Amino acid sequence: MTNHITIRRATGTWVVRAGGAVLGESKAALELTEGDYPPVIYFPQADLAMAFLEKTDYETRCPHKGTASHYAIVTKSKTLQDAAWCYEAPINEVVQIKDHVAFYPSEDLAVEQL
Repeated sequence: MTNHITIRRATGTWVVRAGGAVLGESKAALELTEGDYPPVIYFPQADLAMAFLEKTDYETRCPHKGTASHYAIVTKSKTLQDAAWCYEAPINEVVQIKDHVAFYPSEDLAVEQL
């Protein structure tokens, strides 16, 4: 693993909500810590309502994790553009986050530990 990235099992149960709806709840979430950034919770895709996530054309590249695909989240009242991301083919050092999705918290989206 890269020297400044730590991945561990997130303790407890985690939930992600958008537009008042629960998109997922997981006891198998991962916590990724990278350098001085705040920890990020990655949810297994199997624990998410993926039907609410629409893949966009937007991609970002991290030298330590690989290329991230982004997703819009469709709620009852609006679409949250590029509100989630996933490393579909992460580099070997962080392969644990494959098939996991992380979210950008905002006033319309919350990632919380229950």
